[in-house]
Amino acid sequence: MFIVPELHNPEELDQIQDLEIRDTDVFVVTYPKSGTIWLQQILLLLQFKELHHSRVSTPQSDPPAVPLHAHRAQPQEGQGDLRGQKSKDVLVSFYHFQNAVKVLETDKSFDEVLERFLGGRVPGVGKNWFEHIKTWFSHKDDLNMLFITYEEMIQDLTSVIKKIADFLETELTQDQLQNVVKHSTFKNMKKIPQANYEQASKLMDKQQGSFMRKGTIGDWKNHFTVAQNERFDKIFAEEMKDFPVSFIWDETDAYS
Repeated sequence: MFIVPELHNPEELDQIQDLEIRDTDVFVVTYPKSGTIWLQQILLLLQFKELHHSRVSTPQSDPPAVPLHAHRAQPQEGQGDLRGQKSKDVLVSFYHFQNAVKVLETDKSFDEVLERFLGGRVPGVGKNWFEHIKTWFSHKDDLNMLFITYEEMIQDLTSVIKKIADFLETELTQDQLQNVVKHSTFKNMKKIPQANYEQASKLMDKQQGSFMRKGTIGDWKNHFTVAQNERFDKIFAEEMKDFPVSFIWDETDAYS
């Protein structure tokens, strides 16, 4: 799991072992910096689909989803939404994230972040992206799981929200669907203080960036050198050679 000492206390972590999982619980299982908050917002809006956006940002009832960055499959109770994002963009997102978060170790260069990422040594994460995606995807048939990607959400957010609603057996009118879509766009998400960690001044250094940065596909092209890209592609091809899902590399691919 992704643990930040300043945000998690030992007592709360110990309670996880005794957490009672209900059939209605939804777990958002992601590798860090893969759109976790975005998907949580969608699930929140689906639960409170009759409410206005200003009222769903701080719900008083039980949360509709539990964010999880764990690398091992959980018990079969509850439902799971598994999120995947193209690994190069995840790496770039984490690079900027660690520079903006005050409590995380900051590497001196993008190349150092690249080596940590490929070696499964990202601070607070543990396993690498490849293992995370493959391990969870291997359980898609024996767990009640929906697998979606960040790129799908960028490409066609409406279709993804309909897919999630169907998975959760949540009926939506056309107006409700459009309302969820409207308030789930990246542009609107950036305006929500809770989603962008604007209220966590002790956590985020605004001079170094924001929690929700770009929300695009293909930003890796602005960071990778030719040599870094070739090295990454070689490892990616070996690690994901038998993986049945294709990932989108950039927005040109997304809309082709």
